[in-house]
Amino acid sequence: MSTSTESPVALITGGGTGIGAAAARLLLDAGHRVAVTGRREERLSAFADELGNPEGLLTIVGNAAEYADVQSAVDSTLKAFGRLDTVVANAGFATHDTVADGDPAGWTEMVLTNVLGPALLIRASVDALKETRGRIVLVGSVAGFVHGPGNIYGATKWAVTGLAENTRRQVTEWGVGVTLIAPGRVETPFWDGNGLPPGHLLTADQIADSVVWAIRQPEGVDVNTIVVRPIGQPV
Repeated sequence: MSTSTESPVALITGGGTGIGAAAARLLLDAGHRVAVTGRREERLSAFADELGNPEGLLTIVGNAAEYADVQSAVDSTLKAFGRLDTVVANAGFATHDTVADGDPAGWTEMVLTNVLGPALLIRASVDALKETRGRIVLVGSVAGFVHGPGNIYGATKWAVTGLAENTRRQVTEWGVGVTLIAPGRVETPFWDGNGLPPGHLLTADQIADSVVWAIRQPEGVDVNTIVVRPIGQPV
């Protein structure tokens, strides 16, 4: 694995599918080196094979809600590539139920992954990002700005919205940028087993464009919140 410090490096959690994988592809095409994490080794291997196992791609098996795994991912990225310029907290999922009639058995894992996971990634990576004056990207949701009846998933994304600004207020003095990307409805594995919602949906590539745009802003520019909805989504 190349340890050249010339090209920028990004670490993406939940990077084997969906928005994370799309962002990884775009960043690799732009000359970045990219580490992606995920829980399933077979999914990460399939993603690497799909891309032809490029030298600039590192896949790391781990749980985004376990601090030891997150710290190990950061350490492995630094060891492989020699620097870290961007982290993208993308790992997350929804139980697609409500507070009044849902199954609480799934809520703990959702809250840990969606809320604790981004916080752990920030904690594990912030020292390395200070060195490069890099960027933290948190993938939130329109559901983190708009109330939905009984929406537990939405509550986790409201937490991510708050985490983004709270983090920005601390790290901006260190030269580290923070961007919250809040997608509307996107056609990704997020909907697996529940059916796609009605109307036009964005693609993972379209959201990845916003992620990469934020990452590639000029030095000294901090774009903080990007809300991206498909035309026709009213809320």
